[in-house]
Amino acid sequence: MAGLDTAGVGGKVGGVMDSLRDAYGDTLVELGNEGANIIVFDADLAGSTRTSKFAKAFPERFFNMGAAEQGMVAAAAGAATTGVVPFVSTFAMFATGRAYEFVRQAVGVGHQNVKIVATHAGLTVGEDGGTHQCLEDLALMSMIPGMTIICPSDGSETKQAVRAAYAHQGPVYVRLTRDKFPRIHGSDYKFELGKAVVMRQGKDVLLVGCGLGTSICLDAAELLAADGIEATVLHTPTIKPFDRETLIALARKHKAVVTCEEHQIHGGLGGIVAEILSEAHPMPVRRVGVNDRFGQSGKPEKLLEAYGVTPQAVVTAAKAAL
Repeated sequence: MAGLDTAGVGGKVGGVMDSLRDAYGDTLVELGNEGANIIVFDADLAGSTRTSKFAKAFPERFFNMGAAEQGMVAAAAGAATTGVVPFVSTFAMFATGRAYEFVRQAVGVGHQNVKIVATHAGLTVGEDGGTHQCLEDLALMSMIPGMTIICPSDGSETKQAVRAAYAHQGPVYVRLTRDKFPRIHGSDYKFELGKAVVMRQGKDVLLVGCGLGTSICLDAAELLAADGIEATVLHTPTIKPFDRETLIALARKHKAVVTCEEHQIHGGLGGIVAEILSEAHPMPVRRVGVNDRFGQSGKPEKLLEAYGVTPQAVVTAAKAAL
């Protein structure tokens, strides 16, 4: 489906597909060349996470810790006490699952300035299956006090998010993917930590997305428009701290809210939105995402269809809510 325009904020941009992990690797190198005080850790997956680009450019500042994610996080937390800014990368399942205790104890409790940038999150990991398709990471990281969480939607936003993570003082979790995502931001888009962005303006239903979910919401808005339903699309790249004010202000102007995410609906974006609105402005809310299931092996597009994370699922949810 075509989006709204091809420049600035709003809609798909020229049918271009972006690799979020390539954008991450490129930005690390740029930061290194600009003199940023960073070091990078990886758990024997540098080729997949694209930290290999930094390793090639700055081998003296790159540390391959092997398949030892817990020790990697602990080492990064220790390094942060010396004044450097450590970036830690592996697959989301291992960064937030296997290393959770160390993320909580060494990074969270000590509020260390560690940036955890995890790739291969969500169903779009594809054929690697349920053991590697992390669908719980946003919930796990959200529970850690002081943890900032970013879930970018395309390459441009990923680059800006990585720079924002570097500039921010304190622990940050950035959720990236294996598969490429449609480009939804134009050249003049400016990411701002903690701020949501209106991608499309309507009046009937508010669609709220993060990551791939925003792209799905934009397509759903096109389908709803064909049925005479005008949808506002709100992109929420910062999961924590969440932009409560923008969500509540928009919710008051609409009849219903639908969220969409490539994550469990419990504890992720849908859970956060439902919690906020249940207190501030009770109204019909429907959550599109994975509902209490593990992933499985398959092509990304087939998995999204099988788990109901599609534009049509958002349309169905919107009509039910209305």
